[in-house]
Order: sequence, then structure tokens, then C-alpha cells
Amino acid sequence: MTRNLVQPASIDALRTEFGGRVVTPLENDYEDVRAVFNAMVTARPQVIAQCDSTADIRAALAFARDNGLEVAVRSGGHSVAGASLADGGLVIDLRRLNGVTVDPELGTARVGGGAIWAELDRATQAHGLATTGGRVSTTGVAGLTLGGGSGWLERKFGLTCDNLISVDLVTADGREVTANEQENQELFWALHGGGGNFGIATAFTFRLHPLPEFSIALLLWPADQGRGVAGAYHSLLTGAPDEVGGGLFFITGPPEEFVPEHLHGTLCSAALVTYTGPVARLRELIAPLLAMAPEGRLVTDMPYADFQCLLDAPPGHRNHWSAEHLTALPDEALDRFCERAEDMVVPSPSQHILLPLGGAVARGAAWPGFDRGNKWVVHPLGLWADPADDDRARAWARNLRADMHQWATGDVYLNFIGDEGEDRVVAGYGVENYQRLATLKAELDPDNVFNRWHNVRPARKGNPLAGV
Repeated sequence: MTRNLVQPASIDALRTEFGGRVVTPLENDYEDVRAVFNAMVTARPQVIAQCDSTADIRAALAFARDNGLEVAVRSGGHSVAGASLADGGLVIDLRRLNGVTVDPELGTARVGGGAIWAELDRATQAHGLATTGGRVSTTGVAGLTLGGGSGWLERKFGLTCDNLISVDLVTADGREVTANEQENQELFWALHGGGGNFGIATAFTFRLHPLPEFSIALLLWPADQGRGVAGAYHSLLTGAPDEVGGGLFFITGPPEEFVPEHLHGTLCSAALVTYTGPVARLRELIAPLLAMAPEGRLVTDMPYADFQCLLDAPPGHRNHWSAEHLTALPDEALDRFCERAEDMVVPSPSQHILLPLGGAVARGAAWPGFDRGNKWVVHPLGLWADPADDDRARAWARNLRADMHQWATGDVYLNFIGDEGEDRVVAGYGVENYQRLATLKAELDPDNVFNRWHNVRPARKGNPLAGV
């Protein structure tokens, strides 16, 4: 789509029919409104349309079409590739559409398309309920869900999209549609991992689950003990009940009370074990890890919504993420995982992560997205402050992926990566799923208006993998 310079009179005309707020670079708070989670993303849209209603969304889409502007859609702003912004284009900002309504009797929640997970988690916790959400509380509900939705509760309750009941959507031509098991079934399938390719999600309805008790263990050791910790963690999670989740990490030791001072600011190995049950039972389950005498330990029950904020990565850092799914995790893979942690930028909020899958994830339906049979995910999550560290951080992520290549499945959870090319997008969905998504894309968005986020190109006659 051609990028044109929008005339002030056109923006004034948009304001007259707009119920929300229209922000341009002339506003004093433009930089604050424009800012996203990844400080490396410097795109500057001409117009940010902060929508108060679906009517505002339709007006913004029409404005973009009439003025030849590229469109980006923003909810949480956590896309590492900067999909929430369009340089010189128009941003449809949903953050004002963030209402959450919980029906405890039905065990459901209706959530606005601009809500973040902290808002949903707090609302459901008041009723002793929860659903799988992101691992960062400021992540947008929309982005996580439409990308599939991996989170701490996934081994017990499945992916976020597994708990999706219904989605309200505004399509590229301004139509308002609902997708669920009865209406627009093909679209409903596509929204379980197919991303923001098919329209702007204005509301979601989720299935909730009782969560009367939740407990965690966060255990830290010096980095040189990491290989032993990795082996013990792998043994613990292999065959663990669905109630057990968490991850294996190398991180910078945080300045927290439960961490001894000599580990502050240094590279540490860490094991996080989550449990959808009482802390007494958790202590029994993690006995092998406790026997390794962690120097930092936090073993406690806590409200799930509080835990969801515990490991929040700070905004304003430079970010680079990637991931690989693994079929197996032999000793050699653990060796390489632990050795590569030495390449991290330290001190920084970066996380060198290994996450278990299985449980309810493995039993879920065949939505578009990664293979449910994957056992583990390796996820270099880079966050750093100094641009001088850019090349080092990218190389660390790239090399960790290469280390895991012989055990990697080739597919990927796309929410865990940035812009790694069209081949990775196709691999993330799988070729057959991509073809099916591209056919639907050609029907709903033939002009590829929604192209900013792991784009599925509209199918072209005779070649469903070729874009228009």
C-alpha cells in the first residue's frame, strides 16, 4: 500500500466523526502513545486512532483506505517485531477497549480487544477462576490469543486459544462478524493461532477454570551449577502431572530478598516450578531440586494473578527473541543449552529459557500452529539497554537455535519470535495450514490490509502459497 502524506484537513475530518482520540506527531504526548515494548522499534505513524468503539475502528479503517495508509493494530504493544506500529501509516489503538466481564456461574469471561492479561487475571481471580494467559502481565490478550497462547497454565488448561469460545471481529471492509463453533467456523479455526491476519478482534469470550490454589518454587544457583540443575529439572518434568509447569532459566540474579547478595547482578541458573495446587504438595514434588541446596529460594503459595506479575520483563529495553521446538532433550542438548548461556548479555533482563510442553497442550485440537507433539521449547529472550550489545544479543539467539538444530522439529510458536522471514511463518503454521489460511485470507482480506504480524498472504489462483 502506498504511503501518502495525510493533509491536516483530512485528520480534522476524521476527528469530527471519531468518538475516541486521534493522535498525531503534533501532540505533546505522541511519543508516549507511540512507544511499544521493544525500544528497537522506532516506526513513527502519521496517525494513532485511539478507538472507543467498533464504529471508531470502522472509521479508522476507512480513513486509512481513503488516504492510502498502511494499517497496524495495537493491543498490548508486545510484538517484538513492532507489528503494533506502521511507519508513516495509521495505528488502530484498541487500549481503551479493555473491559472484562466475568460470569462465574457459566465460567466464562468476555474481554475487550485492548485488554492486557493483568486486567483479565485480576478479574477472574476475584471468583477463584483462571485461564491460560501470557507469561508477562502487560501482554495484550488479543495478540497472545490469536497467536495461539502459551503460558504457565498450559499443561493443565491448554493453550489460550484452546479456551476460546467466541471472537468478535471487524474485517478489512468494515463488516462486524462473530466467529465461534456455530458461526463462521472456518474463521474461528483460523483465529486459533492464525494471528491478526483476518481482521481486528474487538472482543473475546473465554472458558475459565477453577483455580482455588496455586503455588510456585523459584530456585537459584550460581551459573556453574546449571548443568546439574538442568538434568534434575528435566527428570522432574519428564512424566510430571499436568498440574506441574514452569521453566529452566539462566538469568541475571535479581536484587530480591530471597536471593543472596553475592548472586545479585551475576549469571545464575534457575528453576521455576509452578503447581496448580497447595504448596505442601509442591515441596514434595521438588524434593530433588531442594536437595541440590539452591542458594536462592522462594517456595510459596500465592495468588495466580500476583505470580503473573512476578517475572514481568521491564519495558523500554532493546529486544530480540527467537525459539525452537524440540522433539527430545538428550544430555548433549542440555550440555549445549547450558554452555550457550555464557554468551548472554549480563547484567540484563535477558532470559535463556527452556520450557516444557506436554500435558493438556499435547491433547489439544489441531489448530493452525505448532505440532502438539513437541516436548520442549528453547527460547532465547533477549532484553538489553546498550545498542553496542545488539550484535552480541542477536548472535546468542542465533547460535542457541543452531545448537539445537539436530533435535528441532522445524516448526515454531510464532509469538516467540520476531521477523525471521516468510519461510519461518510458513513453518510456524505448517504448509497445509498455511494454504488453508491463505485461502481464507483471500476471501476476507484480499488486499492484505492486515499484513504486519507474521503475515499470511492471500492465496492466488493456482498457487495458494503465492501472495498478491
